[in-house]
Amino acid sequence: MFSKILIANRGEIAVRVIRACKEMGIATVAIYSQADQDALHVALADESYCVGEANPADSYLNEERVISAALVSGAQAIHPGYGFLSENAHFAALCRKNGLVFVGPTPESMEQLSDKAQLKQIMGDNGLEVIPGTQVLSSAQEALAAGANIGYPVMLKASAGGGGRGIRLVNAPNEMAQAYALAVAEGEAAFGDGSVYMEKYVHPARHIEVQILADEAGNVVCLGERDCSVQRHHQKLIEESPSPAVSRPQRKKLMALTAKAVKAIGYVGVGTLEFLLDQDGRFWFMEMNLRLQVEHGVTEMLTNVDLVKWQIRAAAGVSLNFRQQNVVLDGACLECRINATRPGKLTMLHVPGGPFVRFDTYLVTGLAVSPHYDALLGKLIVRAGTREEAVRKMKAALCELVIEGVQTNIAEQLDLVSDPRFMSGDYDLTFMEGR
Repeated sequence: MFSKILIANRGEIAVRVIRACKEMGIATVAIYSQADQDALHVALADESYCVGEANPADSYLNEERVISAALVSGAQAIHPGYGFLSENAHFAALCRKNGLVFVGPTPESMEQLSDKAQLKQIMGDNGLEVIPGTQVLSSAQEALAAGANIGYPVMLKASAGGGGRGIRLVNAPNEMAQAYALAVAEGEAAFGDGSVYMEKYVHPARHIEVQILADEAGNVVCLGERDCSVQRHHQKLIEESPSPAVSRPQRKKLMALTAKAVKAIGYVGVGTLEFLLDQDGRFWFMEMNLRLQVEHGVTEMLTNVDLVKWQIRAAAGVSLNFRQQNVVLDGACLECRINATRPGKLTMLHVPGGPFVRFDTYLVTGLAVSPHYDALLGKLIVRAGTREEAVRKMKAALCELVIEGVQTNIAEQLDLVSDPRFMSGDYDLTFMEGR
């Protein structure tokens, strides 16, 4: 097991990883930009290094500076969190070149799985239905030709994407040029990679994702599914597990096929396979995220499996000590993402309590929320015996959560979970339309 890990991220995920490392007896190294010098993750880590200015390209995305900080600190591994460098094969290879372990898939695995067409072929060969799409597109002209072949509407997606960035819906050929340019620009700004690909737009549908955990010995477990259908502009707002739209027989079949596909690609670590569930009950494979998801806490609460610790163990070559039959999906979990709608200085923070209530955050009183980064302030997660009870618990927790000095979406989240359509569980990706 590692004795020291550098966390190449910020915000709540850096705090989450540092806490997991402390519980495992692993020393922690934080990196920070000049804008984050007073951040909680810096205070919690055993040591910390400034890696540049506020702009992510000059700090958190600066591969050489991150590697230098790890080498100077004597860290043995780098945990990338999510976003930033978490799915960057070049960075993973740079880690290996410098004798560091990248806590995530190997560079070869990332390179292989970054080929969207090849990945879909593998998934299709293992029994999953795949959405028609393309490989990386070289130009707007190529995208226009692909759109005509697939049939409109289509989606343009950043190849290195995540968090809803770099995605554009194209309803007709005359929208392609602008949509392509925007998707490329967003990919470059968020991930340092402007490559995009295209896939058919399945609508209406629910966004379902399956959490997997795999080790070097070839063991794969599926930790249930999450329903992420409450989204605005492809940014997830609420997640829940299990999905009220997925029956037990559907779940059993989906997890079996998912595990088979993950074994076929020889994947190691945590990952998420994303699907669209259409009105006919068909699961369409979209993509695989090769990292920890923002909403991993929902699965952790439901299954009592610490995904961050197992991600670190898998990177160290430790085999899973449980199997699929040991995974119990007990009760229901909900997560509401608490976002800043306007930056400011936090003057008061009150976090709700009680059994099975969790708030993952980096907030501390007096902290100035930076406008330079993602708006996510924290994730409020609850667990209960039934979905109905979990919804009531979430309402109570939202009412108790107090964040002053920074404008947030707490009131909106309370409105969403109180909506009759959400409360019934009968919703899909159209839920936020018109709001």
